[in-house]
Amino acid sequence: MAVREAGADTGAGDDREGGCTCGDCPHGAREGHRRAVAAFLRRRDELAAGRGLPATVAHSASASRQWVSEELTQRAEAVAEQVRAEGAVRLAGLWLRTVCAVWGAVTVLLLAEALTATGAGWTGARTAALLAALAVAGALTAACLLHRARGGALAPLIGEDNRISTSRTVAACWVLFTGYAVLLLSFRLAAASDHTERDALVNGLGLARGAGTVTVLAVVCAVAVLVGRVVALRVHAQRLQKVPAHRPRAADLLTDDSGRGAFTDIQYLASTAVALLFAAVRLARSPDRLPDLPWGLGVVVLVSAATYLAGKYADGGRPVIHSVVRAREPGDLDGPVRTGDDIEIRGSGFVPPGAQSADHLSRTVVRIGAVDVHVPLIPVTGGFRNPTDTTLTVPVPADVEPGPVDVQVVTAAGVATNRYPLQVTE
Repeated sequence: MAVREAGADTGAGDDREGGCTCGDCPHGAREGHRRAVAAFLRRRDELAAGRGLPATVAHSASASRQWVSEELTQRAEAVAEQVRAEGAVRLAGLWLRTVCAVWGAVTVLLLAEALTATGAGWTGARTAALLAALAVAGALTAACLLHRARGGALAPLIGEDNRISTSRTVAACWVLFTGYAVLLLSFRLAAASDHTERDALVNGLGLARGAGTVTVLAVVCAVAVLVGRVVALRVHAQRLQKVPAHRPRAADLLTDDSGRGAFTDIQYLASTAVALLFAAVRLARSPDRLPDLPWGLGVVVLVSAATYLAGKYADGGRPVIHSVVRAREPGDLDGPVRTGDDIEIRGSGFVPPGAQSADHLSRTVVRIGAVDVHVPLIPVTGGFRNPTDTTLTVPVPADVEPGPVDVQVVTAAGVATNRYPLQVTE
């Protein structure tokens, strides 16, 4: 099974000349990244077809394979630098888009209140809702300015692996909504002149009114903290492989580290969105108390949070070697493993999630006895034939002493497999 190169959706024939390629602006960073990826894909497919090899190594299959691997590794590092540069530029410009989105939401709220007030008239509750929105927007704008180099107000949502955390995002949404609701009631309480109205507003902040909302808030915040702790402990115990992403993306909320849709993340976000929408409607209909989230809907969110947390415990696992055999080319005779032979390592988990790009694949190492052998990149059209998640092919170097040795794979995440015994003969 070939491993496809990240960024392969950028066509090789789309590398047109022209355009800014400096790394100081978003357009220049994107253009530089696009050109670097297109050039890498062209070179990879050329080498996969056997074109572009120097005459000094073309006569030897092992020498040409080694030269191809080194050439692609160097080019992959250059592409990775472009990706990181583009990610830094995108992240630095994210704060301004966040500010625009926040104040755009405030404008929408103002327009909605103005339209709905046509028949009923402008009330103190509408003024309090607008003031609360202005206060939240002001706080988010200040956060964007303080953390503009790290994504603005979204900086707390980015995890240690440089991906947007689903659990932190869900907790942040509930914190912002609850804070907005409390601010709305506070502004109404400050403007209330009637003793009865003030008592009603104070009672609206009671736990009996908002027990469901407060319970959900507490659980999602606890899940966000617990998930971070669980992931950190499993990474340190080498039970979970984590490779940092080049840049955070909005798709991280719905996908796993490999970019595939994750059921646990999707259902957690969906249940949260439904519950928040219901709570917002309840707050709009009854702006004199905390939204009383029904216990049925609250339990749905709690079950969803528990499913998400259980998924974090179930994800991952250590890479493992199942067998090591001598790689045999068509026409070769069967025989024992000798120095200079290729061995094929079969198992699972050799390519960590999110490590499908060439710069990560080139970091895979096979330890044969006391010798570390870097796994060569073997290109095919559209991807790589070696390494893959289930098989690795490496040569046995001459530095390996004949006799029994242990074989161990160290993945791009730095996680080592079990030791597998191998007999090397003279």
